[in-house]
Amino acid sequence: MPSADCLVVGAGVVGLSLAYELSGQGIRVEVLERGTAGREASWAGAGILPAASDRPGDPPYDRLSGLSVRLHAQWSRRLADQTRIDNGYRRCGGLYVARSDSETAALNDEMAALGGRGVTLIPLNAAQLASREPALAGLTKGPLQACFHVPEVAQLRNPRHLQALITACRQRGVRFIEHASAQRMDVQNGRLRQLHTSAGLLRAEQYCFTTGAWTSKLLEQLGCQLPIKPIRGQMVLLKLPEQRLRSIVHLGQAYLVPRDDGRILVGSTMEDVGFDKRTTARTISDLLNFATSIMPELAEADVEQCWAGLRPSSPEGMPYLGAVPGLENAYVAAGHFRWGLYLSPATAVLLTELMRGVPPQIDLEAFRLDRD
Repeated sequence: MPSADCLVVGAGVVGLSLAYELSGQGIRVEVLERGTAGREASWAGAGILPAASDRPGDPPYDRLSGLSVRLHAQWSRRLADQTRIDNGYRRCGGLYVARSDSETAALNDEMAALGGRGVTLIPLNAAQLASREPALAGLTKGPLQACFHVPEVAQLRNPRHLQALITACRQRGVRFIEHASAQRMDVQNGRLRQLHTSAGLLRAEQYCFTTGAWTSKLLEQLGCQLPIKPIRGQMVLLKLPEQRLRSIVHLGQAYLVPRDDGRILVGSTMEDVGFDKRTTARTISDLLNFATSIMPELAEADVEQCWAGLRPSSPEGMPYLGAVPGLENAYVAAGHFRWGLYLSPATAVLLTELMRGVPPQIDLEAFRLDRD
């Protein structure tokens, strides 16, 4: 007899969000995690929630982003009420800056696309930027060529959000099976019947694989080839005596994310190095040089921690959401790359709708596993 209605394999932010949404609708859920719940790439992220719109005519990825933006505010309030854990959600605004001709051209294209989707953009000159963020002296007194303020950018603190999800899931009766790996799967008559794990045999009516960068290898057993691979991102956490920066700052792929307590996250890299999660002296040095070049006082900040996470990338940057081809009770939600936390609430809602036989409110055709 199945011990759960749904077995979620993988307890990152996507899997935890799915377990939270399913259990909230009275569905019995078990979560299998090869390590500790909420500790892989989800824990390592910066918690940036970019601005997005949610309009019916928008492309599927934009609609997924827009739905997530709306849900993050709702979920954060609900999780705080349920668990008394503040996940740090707040609208802090974002600054997108450029210092060279090539950076300016890329930034103008990015901002034109955002503005075309209805996102508010406010161009700033150096004096206006200095008035808003005096600590960014490396930009306001240096080669600043372009700057846009995006008020709707928000953030949350990944470890707190993950802990809130885990706590809320436990309150709803979700059973966690941690430090146990999936080993073999039995398929019969177009259904996944059971999962052999290091903790024993697990059976459920439905299965969903939310296993991030490890998804491709796991799904090979089901005859499903997904081109998801790990991309390493290294980060540094700095600490100032007090908060000196309010807005998230983006310069190309690099960023500063300020917390209310004086901490500032500096990220991040994109390295194709397989499953290597080491931090390296050269990369950490590059990140620190970037941080101090735009915010000079960070040269005196305490270096609290350095870490790396493995992001699950797909060739076109689109996650895989939907049923495993040829199986009527197995699903996948993986390949979110840098935006697993950002897209997690919408992913959970849409997969729950799909698994319950309800037409998803956003068409998932563009995210199907067997797309070209």
